[in-house]
Amino acid sequence: MSRNTSDVTAAPLRLGYGTNGLADLRLDDALALLADLGYDGVGLTLDHMHLDPLAPGLAHRTRRVARRLDELGLGVTVETGARYVLDPRRKHGPSLLDPDPDDRARRVGLLVRAVRVAADLGAHAVHCFSGTVPDGTDEDTAWKRLAEALTPVLDAAADAGVPLAVEPEPGHLLATLAGFHHLRRMLGDPEPLGLTLDIGHCQCLEPLPPADCVREAAPWLRHVQIEDMRRGVHEHLPFGDGEIDFPPVLAALAATGYQGLTVVELPRHSHAGPHFAAHSLPFLRRAARLAATATPSAPVPSHGDPSATPEGSSTP
Repeated sequence: MSRNTSDVTAAPLRLGYGTNGLADLRLDDALALLADLGYDGVGLTLDHMHLDPLAPGLAHRTRRVARRLDELGLGVTVETGARYVLDPRRKHGPSLLDPDPDDRARRVGLLVRAVRVAADLGAHAVHCFSGTVPDGTDEDTAWKRLAEALTPVLDAAADAGVPLAVEPEPGHLLATLAGFHHLRRMLGDPEPLGLTLDIGHCQCLEPLPPADCVREAAPWLRHVQIEDMRRGVHEHLPFGDGEIDFPPVLAALAATGYQGLTVVELPRHSHAGPHFAAHSLPFLRRAARLAATATPSAPVPSHGDPSATPEGSSTP
């Protein structure tokens, strides 16, 4: 639900780890690992190895996972960025922007199913992204396809009471915060539509520093992904291997009053997932302690504040 964030007090961060960075582990083993390490939750990517959304018995399997999450005390966000779950030959295909309406419908169907899974798990949000613009498709057509495709997903999210958190993804149609605001306006600012903010992506290509991106995004923030990254290079890096100064970012995030999970996103390091899960949590906790002792940051813009909805994110 949208909220005025101009008078919130700092909230403790709830840290999670994404299962797309633990793809070599069985889901039960991954959840147990995260609980043992002290994580607060998990970013659960629906994929063939982890709660396959297309295999038989989804409702039964979802109930089992829900019980396990409850036993372990883990919160959850449902993520939908599996590379080949719909098409074994096309990474992230088909997308919401495909020229073939039947292909777009397959992606819509997956997202609607993800919303239902999220509701059954008690997840705080469902994550998704737009997809890349297909060859031969102009941007106006792509935006129209995206808005049309997301409409039934948002309807399902409203019915389920689970927000849909769209992620700006480098190289996609919706790549930046400005793109998110464009979509939001196209759709008439529907209540279920929220934002997934990836901190590394902010470093990669946003005109504002990551901490300022957090403050700008605050009114629509429903999910957060975090990793290190370098300017202009879309490569998810372990903490300390990139350029991000994390204490100001975590201070800004805490100041928003955001209550969802902040999920470590290292999908290309899954071969050593347990190692990176073990080392990421103490790094973030140290950064959070430093953030707590830092000078208070700038006020968070309230919902509707023009400074929170830039037309082109052109602020230097």
